[in-house]
This record gives sequence, structure tokens and C-alpha cells, in this order.
Amino acid sequence: MRDTESRQFIASRRGILKTVGASGLLPFLPSWAGAQGSSKLALSTKGMVTSPHELATEAGLNVLAQGGNAIEAAIAITAALNVTYPHFSSFGGDAFMIISDVNGDVQTISGIGQAPQSLPSYSGSIPVRGPQSMLTSACNVDALGKAFELSQSKFGGKKSWSSLIAPAVAFARDGFPVTESERFWLEFRKTEMAALSGFSSFMVDGAVPGTGTPFKQPKLAVTLEMLAERGHRDFYEGKLGAIVAKGLKDAGSPITAADLARTQAQIEAPLRVAYRGGTLLAHQPPTQGVTTLEIMGILDRFNLSGIREGSADYYHLLVEAVKYAFIDRRHVADPKFVDVPTERLLSAANLDAHARKIQMDKALPWPHVFKQGDTVYVGATDMAGNCVSMLSTVYFDWGSGVMAGDTGLLWHNRGASFSLDPTSPNRLQPGKRPFHTLNPGMYLKDGKPAILYGTQGADGQPQTLAAVLTRLIDYRLDPLTALAKPRFLLGRTFSDTRDSLKLEKDAGESVFAELARRGHEVSAIPAQSPLAGHPGAIVIDRASGRISGAHDPRSDGRALGLAG
Repeated sequence: MRDTESRQFIASRRGILKTVGASGLLPFLPSWAGAQGSSKLALSTKGMVTSPHELATEAGLNVLAQGGNAIEAAIAITAALNVTYPHFSSFGGDAFMIISDVNGDVQTISGIGQAPQSLPSYSGSIPVRGPQSMLTSACNVDALGKAFELSQSKFGGKKSWSSLIAPAVAFARDGFPVTESERFWLEFRKTEMAALSGFSSFMVDGAVPGTGTPFKQPKLAVTLEMLAERGHRDFYEGKLGAIVAKGLKDAGSPITAADLARTQAQIEAPLRVAYRGGTLLAHQPPTQGVTTLEIMGILDRFNLSGIREGSADYYHLLVEAVKYAFIDRRHVADPKFVDVPTERLLSAANLDAHARKIQMDKALPWPHVFKQGDTVYVGATDMAGNCVSMLSTVYFDWGSGVMAGDTGLLWHNRGASFSLDPTSPNRLQPGKRPFHTLNPGMYLKDGKPAILYGTQGADGQPQTLAAVLTRLIDYRLDPLTALAKPRFLLGRTFSDTRDSLKLEKDAGESVFAELARRGHEVSAIPAQSPLAGHPGAIVIDRASGRISGAHDPRSDGRALGLAG
């Protein structure tokens, strides 16, 4: 990519108001000086983007303002996030997309890295950090590349691949202000991960940088320049792939050049479940998309109009639906290796049976294991009504904590979610894809996209989505209000290892007391806690032509819309 392309991006984002007119963005807040994302409801009739980092959101909005489509905007946003939100997203990780045209013709892309053909020998358990946790190839780049090809072949895409990577190159080379989220997770992990060179490279002079501190990644900038110039498959099979493979080998990862070359994202039809007269969509296994759909399918058997939003009944019902769906989740693994009974799990008979078991006055005991993980959500819709809902991830915050040599690529640790139990459907095998917590979603009404949604949070993802979706669909709250309301997390957190029900404090003392009376082991987490996930949502009202969106006020991001 020519050096001028990323320079032009910086100039364009500083002068974007001149590009589309002062009324062309609603709302718009320049943030080059490092201001955090604002908790505002974005409104539009033309197009919208959302992400957990304002600079990335602006990169996507710039694409829409130049006539680009939703896929192109999502690629630009995700590439930017892989630089500016390094604790949660990386080109050395995985990514998932749900793509629809205005008429509801939907495809999913599952970008999941595979285990190497030659497996290392583990004693006891798979490491969650360090070189041996770099156990699967990274499929983020191929997912973006396949989306780019779809954009050009089916969605009339005109933007070049290099122009969409340009914002990421500019942020890596010229710098960006450190977010509060990045500062928090550096501070939180600095003792545990200080010895890992990939993690420590995000420190400044050995110390955690303050929020707003300018930060550059020159090695990553060089890698991204090559990616922009040579195309996405070069990351796996070409000159760049050879450099990445050498970097992985030097770092101590078992992934080889041949493993990289085998890495392919999968284009598949989505899973579907009916909900309130519409259809919810999710990815096929090995993602837990089936789990989110099970939860919502169970809830569809209940009349929420008779339950007050935010009441003890509301939280109890959602939590109990989560429990039954999570028990079924033990079946989820790579369907290329095991038989996953997806059809049975989403059948009316199974959903009916779970719904009948829920007792509104008594909690089901919960001894099951919690999985952690970190992710970023991106949503986009364009003037033609095309839509993208996607997530990208490094699994745990900071992934493996190790770079692939001198590439500047922080590699993920998703392979740590494999099991060494020979009886587990998710047991480690050569070429296998691990169980994946990521499951962005889309809601169709009258067959057309009506809500784009997704969240960070591993096990918390289906739980957060149950709260967000019921508030958007059943209680008809606007996206910002729905995202800001108190949420729960069933399972362990970084500061509380009990498998208890965590609930944000502002749910109210009476709710805590009533849930405890029903048998829930309840513990309070602070209001607006980052432990409750960082969802984003875009709502499309076809009747009025109105688009509304927001990103979680717990994050550094926001939604931005083009005005007509």
C-alpha cells in the first residue's frame, strides 16, 4: 500500500465534516486528542456503525460517507480495532460475521483457527498463557478477506482492500491514545504477565501508560503495510505468511507454515430460532450460537408482557433459561469431528421441555464451570440496507501474551479452550477447531434485518444478549437504554471465583433479597461494571426508516450514524 493512503485517512478523519457536510454525521465527536466514547444514542436514516472504540467507529463511518457498503465499513472498523483495542482484538486472533442484504439473504463467516497437525505433548492441562497456548492458527484475516470478496462479488463493493486496512496502518504507525479499558487491563495483568514480552511491549518505559497517552506500534505497522499491499491470503501462504510462520516458530508456538496455509474461514448458513414473531440468527457450532438461540427459544415460551422489566421475576426467568441452555452446551464442538445435535437442541420439543422445568419460585442449583474471554463487537448498516454483525477476539484479555516474532502480531490463546479429556467432544485433535464463545447475532422481522447485536464476555455473551434482546424486543427500549440497564453474570469473575449469580448493584436491594430467597447465591458487582460485557446494538425500523444505535456505556465506544 502506498504510504499516502494511510496518511490520507488521517487527513480525511480530521476533516470528515468537510467531506460529508456539517449535518452529515449524527452524532459526531472528534476524538484524536484521546477523549473516551460518549454514551449517546445515535440516530440516522441512511446508515450506522458501532464499535467499542470511537476511532474505529469513525473509520467505519468514513467508509460509509464515501459510499462504501456495510461489509467494507465493518472490515475497516475491525482492522482498526485490531490496533487500537489490542487487549481484546488482534489480527492474530479469530473473527465471526453475519452478513445480510436488505431482503434478508443471510450468510455467516466463521473465522476459527485450527489446531496444528503435529500436536505438542501437554502434561496435566493446556497452558492459558505463553508460547504453548499459541495452539491454533489465527483466522481473523481470512474472515475479513472472505467478507471482502463477498462485498465485491455480491454487494457492489468498490473500495480497495488496501484502503480498508489504511486506518489500521495509520494508527499503528502514527499512534493513537490509550483507552481507559486498555489501561485497566494492563494494570490488572501487569504482575501476572510482566514476563511475557508480547504483553510488556504495550507498557511505556516499563510502566502502564495513562489514559490518553499516545502509543505507536511500528513493527505491526510494517506487517500491516504488507497485508494491505499483498492481500489477505498472503498472511497464510505468501511472503507475509512465511514471516508470520517464522515468528511463531521463534516464539515457541507449535503452529507451522503448513498449518497457516490450511487455515480457512467457513461460509455457512446461520442457525435460526423463532422469537416474538421474528427470527434470531446465530453461527453454527463450534460456536455457542446455538446456546444463545436456546435461551431465547425458552424465553419465547413465556409471556414477558406480564413480567416487569428489571424485577426479580425478570432476572430469575432469564437466569433459569441460561442454566438449561448451558447444560446442553456440553454437546458443542467442531461438527467436522463430532456429531453436534443442533437440530434437537433447537427443536420445539427440547425448548418446551426446558421451559416446563423452570420454577419461578425456586432456582436450579448451579455447579458448572465458567469460561472467560474478551472480544469486540462491530455492527454496520449502509444506505442500501445491507447489514453486518460481527465479533473478533484474542480469547483471554491479551491472548497468549506473546507476539509472533517481530511481526507485532499479538497471538491469541483460543486453543486453551480445548480439552485433554479423551471423552470430551471438544478434545484436542489435529486440524480441529476449538469450542468458541463468540456468537454475534441478527434479528429478522418480516424476513428483513431489524436488530444487529453482539457482545464481549465469553460465557457472559449469551447471558448479556438475553438481557439486551428482551429489553429491545419485548420491552421496546431504545438501544442506549437497553444497554445501560443492570445486567447479570452467572459464573466466576476475575475477583470472585464462586459460581454464583453476579448482579450489578443498581438492580436494587429488593431484587437481591428476592433472588436470594428463591435460592440464588447472589453477589453484587458495581453498577456499570465491565464484567457485565460490552455489547453494541443497531435497531432498524423499516416502517419509519429510522435507525438507532449505541455501544455499551461501560466501554470506550459509540455508535455513529449518517444523517439524511
